[in-house]
Order: sequence, then C-alpha cells, then structure tokens
Amino acid sequence: MPITVNLDVMLARRKVRSNELARAIGITDSNLSLLKSGKVKGVRFSTLAAICRFLECEPADILGYERSDDDLTATPEQ
Repeated sequence: MPITVNLDVMLARRKVRSNELARAIGITDSNLSLLKSGKVKGVRFSTLAAICRFLECEPADILGYERSDDDLTATPEQ
C-alpha cells in the first residue's frame, strides 16, 4: 500500500506511550495498534485531528505516501 503510517515514530519523538495517546483521544489500545501498523482501511478526520492536537504535529508527520507500480495502473475515482 502506498500510504505509510509513521505514528510510532511520532510517538517516540514526543516520548508518549501508545496507551497514553489512546486514552487521551478516546480510542482503544487495539484500534491504535491497528492504526500504527497500517492495518486499517481508513481513519476518521476527527481521530487524525485528535492525534495531531495531542502530539502537536501535522497529519504529514504521521502519514506518508510512497509511489508504487500499482499507482501507474490505478485511475482516479470520479
């Protein structure tokens, strides 16, 4: 998948534990773990905003994009 999740890097930079973030933003530890591993198909903007607010960062600090061969064959949704 071309979208990468760098939440674990941001947590380490801010010296915040996953369970502390999960409690602060109101999600379960297991859902945060799934998000950190990139095993989710989506994330609500409200959740992303809460993470950014707590960690004092931007969405681009958490999410990244890596071009892949699949991108060449995909067509934009209309």
